[in-house]
Amino acid sequence: MANVIKLTKGLDIHLQGKAEEKLIQLKSKGKYALQPDDFVGVTPKVIVKEGDKVKAGDALFVNKQYPEVRFASPVSGTVSAVVRGDRRKVLCVQVDADKEQQYVDFGKKDVSKMDGQQVCEALLEAGLFGYINQLPYAVSTNPSVAPRSIFVSALRDKPLACDFQFEVKGQEVDFVTGIAALSKIAKTYVGLGIQPDFQTEIRKLGIDKVAELNIFDGPCPAGNVGVQVNHVAPVNKGEVVWTIGDPTVVLFIGRLLNTGRVDLRRRVAFCGSEVKQPAYVDMLVGEELSTLLSNSYDATKHVRIIDGNVLTGRVTNKEGFLGAHTSEITIIPEGDDADEMLGWIMPRLKQFSVNRSYFSWLQNPWFASKKKQYALDARIKGGERHMIMSGEYDRVLPMDIYGEYLVKAIIAGDIDRQEALGIYEVSPEDFALSEFVDSSKLELQRIVREGLNILRKENA
Repeated sequence: MANVIKLTKGLDIHLQGKAEEKLIQLKSKGKYALQPDDFVGVTPKVIVKEGDKVKAGDALFVNKQYPEVRFASPVSGTVSAVVRGDRRKVLCVQVDADKEQQYVDFGKKDVSKMDGQQVCEALLEAGLFGYINQLPYAVSTNPSVAPRSIFVSALRDKPLACDFQFEVKGQEVDFVTGIAALSKIAKTYVGLGIQPDFQTEIRKLGIDKVAELNIFDGPCPAGNVGVQVNHVAPVNKGEVVWTIGDPTVVLFIGRLLNTGRVDLRRRVAFCGSEVKQPAYVDMLVGEELSTLLSNSYDATKHVRIIDGNVLTGRVTNKEGFLGAHTSEITIIPEGDDADEMLGWIMPRLKQFSVNRSYFSWLQNPWFASKKKQYALDARIKGGERHMIMSGEYDRVLPMDIYGEYLVKAIIAGDIDRQEALGIYEVSPEDFALSEFVDSSKLELQRIVREGLNILRKENA
């Protein structure tokens, strides 16, 4: 039996434009790019040059610090550009895809006959190892340190999030194969939501024989892998835990072992209040977004296109590419052209409020079976101000840490206090909801990331 963990802290934000469970068929233009920034903590060293021919699975760049960690091309084709930014920072490696795809054959593997070292070697060879992250520091992990355990979250619960149960349908064998492979490396925990059908399917395939299942019942951010680690087996100083907060990575691993090929195809939710027909689409990592975004929203409006969800995604545009860990492409109003009479003093029946500042909270009584959905825009609605110790973070942060005190310690640069307050257990996404409700308008995810980077440098 799976352990059921009930969480009460958190916040579900109900937005308009949730993707319907139907697939959009796209014809790719053949433009792809792998972006090193998708792999936090990796310093890329490009090992291809313009004009090189590559197959799907060939490495485009490696981690300079750990050269054995390679990052595979999603397609076969010709390297068209190595795009660099300020100080020659590598922004992406672009590949023009062939009409007929060719794959590097890594050979099918029988997971039951493999040990942990062989699994790691297979992932390193195929360029998939870098998709696994770690705590502490919330960065792409390295193969030189063995993990205490591995945590996988198969629960997506952020606003308009992709439904993993719909994504994995028909691929349950690959998912269980991926979990079985990870379990050869270290004890593996899988976090699930209340999804009886999905649980039944993977149990039939024997997932509970290779991993410990935990069901998380509660509002967002119950799906955050850091939250799940905190409630099951917290990270102590000196320990390393591998984490997979993007369950599609497990499918990548399972496909590799079952077919011998690198298949970076993922099902993405195309969602948001500005999308004409919210639905799902199958895309490859790094695929150009222009095909998906053409004629899909009113181009005359001021909109924000987000590679990811509204809480943790990054701003992109039609010329952008699908991120390595992206499960949603979201379009919402920018809000910079909004013209509201009397501004904040109006009762605002169509605006979402956490602390009941607007009358709209009356439309979402606790006993309502269906919550009102909102079309929120990207405005911050206020400027940065002094940090107020109000307990706002604690109400939406279901972790056994003092969030406000930790943020203050990071701002002050007090490393000893950061360690005492649990910085080794957190990642920036754990503070995404705190940033949303923060009346001080602080960029909490940026602050936490800078704190983790400094701590990682100090401890190197």
